[in-house]
Amino acid sequence: MAGYRDLLRTRGVARIIAAQLTARFPSGMTSLALLLHIEQVTGSYGAAGLVLAATSIGQAVAGPITSRWMGRWGMRRVLTLTMAVCAVSIALLALVRLPLPGYMALGLVAGLSTPPVQSAVRTIYPKMVTSRQLTPLFSLDASLQEIIWIIAPVVITFVATQVGTVQALLLIVAILVGGGAWFILSPEVGRVRIPRSRRGFGKVLAKPAVLLGTVCGFLLIAACSAVEAGVVAEFGHGGPEAGLVLAVFSIGSLAGGLSLGHIPIGRWAMGRRMAIVAGGLVLTLFALDAWWLGGALFVAGIGLAPALAVIFAITSASVRFSETAEAYGWIGTGQLIGAAAGSAAAGFLIDGVGPFGAYVAALGFAVVGVVVAVVCVRGFPDLRHRDASPLPDTAPVHTIT
Repeated sequence: MAGYRDLLRTRGVARIIAAQLTARFPSGMTSLALLLHIEQVTGSYGAAGLVLAATSIGQAVAGPITSRWMGRWGMRRVLTLTMAVCAVSIALLALVRLPLPGYMALGLVAGLSTPPVQSAVRTIYPKMVTSRQLTPLFSLDASLQEIIWIIAPVVITFVATQVGTVQALLLIVAILVGGGAWFILSPEVGRVRIPRSRRGFGKVLAKPAVLLGTVCGFLLIAACSAVEAGVVAEFGHGGPEAGLVLAVFSIGSLAGGLSLGHIPIGRWAMGRRMAIVAGGLVLTLFALDAWWLGGALFVAGIGLAPALAVIFAITSASVRFSETAEAYGWIGTGQLIGAAAGSAAAGFLIDGVGPFGAYVAALGFAVVGVVVAVVCVRGFPDLRHRDASPLPDTAPVHTIT
């Protein structure tokens, strides 16, 4: 933990972490708030699902595109424009009564304009710390983002159910604008310029590490999404158990990230960490009571943030600085598609065999992730004796001084 304290004392690191977590806080609130709001105004969960699907499609499509734009027009311009459009779209969803296609269109626009904060901050990190500190910083980032998934759903559910769904969506707009402005105005965002990429759009996926990071992220988040569906199906209508069990899952991830973040990343790191997730999910097959599931998911969570840290580190270490933002955009798209695939697979199995089927689906995704990490182990860079800094560009790069 002393290493993390030293890291947070580095100039600007604590501020930029706090700002980006605040800016990304709506990501843990929007889906749930939209679900509750659209169901309330239309009386149909099916309609709400269609709006959420449109939003997710927009996010998946936009991720690598808006991230790449930051190298062309600058981070602040792209972040400001997307933040403004996204905020207006969500506000209209809250305040305007529309037919279902109108809500879907606004959801799509909100997804397409989701600010690429995650890509931006992970592009900035290598310019803020020493090469020795970069891998621990990725681990700390992956760990602290669990705070979003622990707190945000609780806050937005309380506001939506106790105050109103309109107010819940407007709260998201306020946090989106406030947190986004804090991040955009951070000195680091203005001091780092991403050189314009000279390669064609999508060519970064030809890098084995980026492709593996995208595939492993897809499988990892699909497993998590299936778990969430199973927990909600089992406990969602009977009390606070669902929220508590999922919070324990996130706490396990937070603990794993903080405790394993100092370990050097070798070629087998992804396989080992995915195996921890799969091992915890095996335990979910033995019982579905809240105490047992909480313990099993805590074990599974220990591997979650460390596995995400591997994805971030190998991506950074394998591409040129001008390609990092787009690469992280593809990583995010893979995770979004994984979330949709995990929910869909779990939903079909829940309808067929009950909540148990969701954990079977989650385990299946995790096991495939372990297999991919093992079979493709030579595609992962060995970072035990090198840092995770991006490869240099020939074009000049403005860095933080």
